[in-house]
Amino acid sequence: MDEILYQVRKERIIKLFEDKAYKPAKFKELCAIFSVPRGDKSEFKEMLDALMGEGILTISPEGRYKKMESDVIQGTYIGTAKGFGFVNVPGREDDIFISEDDASGALHGDTVVVRLLEASQGNKKAEGQIVQVLIRANAEVIGTFQKNKNFGFVIPDNPKLSKDIFIQTGKSKGAVTGHKVVVKIIDYGNKNKNPEGKVVEIIGHIDDPGTDVNAIIKGFNLPVDFPEEIMRQLDTIPDEVLEKDRAGRLDIRDWQTVTIDGEDAKDLDDAITITKKDDRYILGVHIADVTHYVTEGSPLDKEALKRGTSVYLVDRVIPMLPHQLSNGICSLNAGVDRLALSCIIDIDLKGKVIGHEIVKTVINVNQRMTYSAVNEIVEHKNAEVMETYKSFVAMFDLMKELADILREKRRLRGGIDFDFPESKIIMDQEGRPLDIFPYERNAATKIIEDFMLIANETIAENFFWQELPFLYRTHETPDIERIQKLMMIIKNFGYYLKVSNEDIHPKEFQKLLGKIEGTPEEAMISRLTLRSMKQARYTTENSGHFGLAVQYYTHFTSPIRRYPDLQIHRIIKENIEGKLSEQRIEHYHRILAGIAAGTSMTERRADEAEREVEKLKKVEYMSEHIGEIYEGVISGLTNWGMYVELPNTCEGMIRLADLDDDYYYYDESKFTLVGENTGKTYNLGEKIKIYVAGTDKIMRTVDFELADDCDLLEDSVL
Repeated sequence: MDEILYQVRKERIIKLFEDKAYKPAKFKELCAIFSVPRGDKSEFKEMLDALMGEGILTISPEGRYKKMESDVIQGTYIGTAKGFGFVNVPGREDDIFISEDDASGALHGDTVVVRLLEASQGNKKAEGQIVQVLIRANAEVIGTFQKNKNFGFVIPDNPKLSKDIFIQTGKSKGAVTGHKVVVKIIDYGNKNKNPEGKVVEIIGHIDDPGTDVNAIIKGFNLPVDFPEEIMRQLDTIPDEVLEKDRAGRLDIRDWQTVTIDGEDAKDLDDAITITKKDDRYILGVHIADVTHYVTEGSPLDKEALKRGTSVYLVDRVIPMLPHQLSNGICSLNAGVDRLALSCIIDIDLKGKVIGHEIVKTVINVNQRMTYSAVNEIVEHKNAEVMETYKSFVAMFDLMKELADILREKRRLRGGIDFDFPESKIIMDQEGRPLDIFPYERNAATKIIEDFMLIANETIAENFFWQELPFLYRTHETPDIERIQKLMMIIKNFGYYLKVSNEDIHPKEFQKLLGKIEGTPEEAMISRLTLRSMKQARYTTENSGHFGLAVQYYTHFTSPIRRYPDLQIHRIIKENIEGKLSEQRIEHYHRILAGIAAGTSMTERRADEAEREVEKLKKVEYMSEHIGEIYEGVISGLTNWGMYVELPNTCEGMIRLADLDDDYYYYDESKFTLVGENTGKTYNLGEKIKIYVAGTDKIMRTVDFELADDCDLLEDSVL
């Protein structure tokens, strides 16, 4: 719709709602009032929705539209395990506090209308009362069934849903105490009455292997099984590259080519070639041509868009594409021909890209390598491993040489490198955690990261200057308020960040991470720094990537597991083939904004599910170590206790309710307990002794208690 016409219609609608004679009307009635043609009704509905999103209009439970009252605001309710909550309002700096009595039956995630009761003062948040729930976010809830004599109830897995759900006799589907179930809400209740529901699915018993993870998968609504039409389409896809598919491609099967991945990886979507000629490196980043088999609009494509990304849980992978593709014809397995989309880049000795070519290719990988094997070659010069791969050693040394140059160039421009150790969780066959330890990046993983980064930058810059529709990976500058809060904390450790004109350069974060390297507070400050930043997301506008300190960035290198990569491969190939007509350009302009928003959402969903499963398994692991003593680092302070992280990456809390001291006081960097005779101050980043007091699988929490007066037992320390 033309912008001027849109504004005119918007003003007409608002004028009607402001008229004192107007009585709240339903959508059909409004269509009649404004004489909306049948074909324009969806557009009219979008306009009403936009006005609701702006907080100008609201809608009653009966579906009648009316003007939002001046003292009420629309937002999203964020529940807590303690019963109170907050309302997050777009564009508002601070959330609005909602007491349990004022929640009016709202549940976590609901879109609500809140009336302000008290304005914010200093550090005290504004307070409000929910007067209406506009949109319910929880039609179904996952939880644990508990049976009483005459009824049952379900304890939600999500602790932010603080109320148990009442289940009448006859609506339990035969569930027994301990069953993980899916319950459909039939009455949302109110402040004096719990929600009521009926069990629609029994996932399994909490003691059965895999039930806990299956419940999380259900809770995040992650699609697992592929529809039948997907399987039928797979039957039409060959297992090997056909001769006709090689036509029109650069044949580089004689180039020395390797893949480098984790030991367990099966979906190999990137391969590397590299040579050096005079004063330049020629780096080839070859990415599986997934779009050759996953065609636009096909069942496979629609399902991939719906999933958005593969989800990597500790005991399984939920793939974006079926394994027949991701581990088969679309995986760059060694010794077989594969179709690829290649970015061949000329790089000078200072790491500057001096030329590049994007081309459709056919490749044949010579060797499938693992990160650990390549690391043994380039970092430790392991003679045995070097002998095994002697024909590739020179290639790996050249990779290391170029990667070091690229990383140094990124460091000089201010790129931030968060080098967090990931948690490696070793499981038995029934899904029980046997061991947990930090898994560090090594030289080989960094080589591949550096090469993928330069390919993504090169592709993004190329298409930005062609002014073609595209998807970018953007990361915005952090909010100055968050940076100021971070500065207050790090100041207590003697660190600072330089901010000018309420703006900050990524190099300041890089400097900070360099200063804290090797200190006790390193992990804690690194995490606080990361939390102060915004989330990266997919956009159609190129606004740069703050964390990488680059002006152009995209995701090109993983089309097997990320839909945005798959989508831009189509655009790249159509451009190469000269098929980007005005009609196709308009088509991409029309669909890309929706794809960017949708895949950003599915990415966040996958991240949250992965974190929840990891938390669950850490709680399960620590439940086998109750009573043991460890040394950990204070990783967080709140007004209800101290978080402590152990060397194995598990985190627990020392709760104030468990402390005997008369009172306490704390700020964001230290916590002081005051008893009858003495006081003790604990600082962020400080090492302390704790013992494991208990765990809660439902809440996914670990409880620690201070062990200052205990002797450390040698076999209890991680």
